[in-house]
Amino acid sequence: MKRAFLIIWNCDRKALLIKLFYTACNSLLPLVNLYVLKVIVDVVTEAVTHGVENPSGWLVSEVMPAILLFSGITLLNRLIKVFGTVNNDVLTQKLIDYINKLIQDQSSLLDMAYYDNPEYHDTFHRAQQEAAFRPVRILENMMSVFSSVISLAGVAAMLFVASWQVIAIMIVAVVPAFIVKLYKSRKIYQFRRETTQLSRRSNYYGMLLTNRIYAKEVRSFGLADYFRSRYVEIRGRLVERLLHISRRLALLDALTALIEAAALVAVLILLVRPLFTGVMTIGSFVMLFEAFRRGQSYLTSLVEGIGGLYEHKLFINNLFDFLELKPSILSPAKPVAFPAKVDEVLFDNITFSYPDMNHPTIKNFSLKAKRGEVTYLEGENGFGKTTLLKLLLRLYDPQGGAVRINGIDIREFDVDELRRNISAVFQDYVQYHLTLRENIVLGDINNADDVRRLAEAIRLADAERVVAKLDKGLDAQLGRQFNGGEELSMGQWQRVALARQLYSPADILIFDEPTAWMDAEACRHFMQSLEELRNGRIILLVRHKERI
Repeated sequence: MKRAFLIIWNCDRKALLIKLFYTACNSLLPLVNLYVLKVIVDVVTEAVTHGVENPSGWLVSEVMPAILLFSGITLLNRLIKVFGTVNNDVLTQKLIDYINKLIQDQSSLLDMAYYDNPEYHDTFHRAQQEAAFRPVRILENMMSVFSSVISLAGVAAMLFVASWQVIAIMIVAVVPAFIVKLYKSRKIYQFRRETTQLSRRSNYYGMLLTNRIYAKEVRSFGLADYFRSRYVEIRGRLVERLLHISRRLALLDALTALIEAAALVAVLILLVRPLFTGVMTIGSFVMLFEAFRRGQSYLTSLVEGIGGLYEHKLFINNLFDFLELKPSILSPAKPVAFPAKVDEVLFDNITFSYPDMNHPTIKNFSLKAKRGEVTYLEGENGFGKTTLLKLLLRLYDPQGGAVRINGIDIREFDVDELRRNISAVFQDYVQYHLTLRENIVLGDINNADDVRRLAEAIRLADAERVVAKLDKGLDAQLGRQFNGGEELSMGQWQRVALARQLYSPADILIFDEPTAWMDAEACRHFMQSLEELRNGRIILLVRHKERI
């Protein structure tokens, strides 16, 4: 819980302190009003019993100050709640954004190898589930506990004057509810953790039915009913298990409600007896009984708050488990400066296996690529051509051998500097639903205003016709995910991806099946562009023999 509190504290400590102040005020002011109500009731009762000669004057002099004080405290309490709501909304949104930033930053740091590990996807799924609301709930529960403790201290002081037995009954009655709450939290946590794989699988089938990427094939093969039945079957299993747990917990909750009702009967007997004997005034009875009822409510809130903190402590560990994952692809403590001029890339006796694979994807493979040449990587599917390019970018590290640039093992370079000097377009390039201009300048986003380089990248990628086709040219929104977006063909998308790669000033260019979606004319244009690009650069190009 300390780590969770530190996240909230680091997010916005000023808003947190303001929230603590508002919570304290909202906890104490109702108790002050409870005492003022006692005074009003006692004064009125005394007047009714003995009579007054001038009711109007008596009302103004004896009762009106207490009434105005009661109303003023009520108004103040209401205004504090209004201001507290605004502060809480701001803090909540900041906290959600802060947690999402932590997850996004962590995701961008982790190695590609994590994405090949199902356990990672379970961890990430659980972290995503909790990130949106767990820290907010922890904050709410912390404030609930803080408020309940303050309020209970005031209630205990009032009740202790009358009878310590009332306090004892109030505490004993809430203990079973507290135990049930902790038990319930543990059972729900176990259920969620044990069903992570099933939940992810149901989400996957739901995505197949709703995501645009799969829409054409799902319809052409008539797969909607099949995927829907798989989704319904998994959700049915999850709901059945959850209902089984829920029924057992409902029975336990019903038993705690009976205990609390019995406690109410006992307290009423304790408080009514002195009222009849004249030991207690009507105002004191009203105050003490209302204090007991509020005390029960505060104790219930305290139990819910502590139980909630316990539950959220269990679930927030999913977030911390994810944040504690460590990348293995790291820059050395003292990196070697990247060469100003790259003359050679060498794959030196490379052996590599993907995580949890029993056989190597690449074994004892060597290849040299030189400056001013186009080095082709050809081979059947599964040969490891794309994998070699990933190794050059240090998306993975080989288990054997080394990738060298100018004779230096690339593991001796700073990772970010290495990647800045390599520009790649993979066969599964990304279609960014951004403007055409953004799609291209993402190739060197820190230098996005180079108009000359932008025009050159478009020319070399044969993307001029794509620009001309769009009504807004470079400012056209691509894709159909947002309003006003224009869809491109696969060949056009590929030219945009090539332009993005060629916008980079990197000396090493990687092309992974760059013409897979292009027509014959575009392929010829690309070959001409290669002749221009090869001067002063190292080019690695994956292709099948029938390509280009």
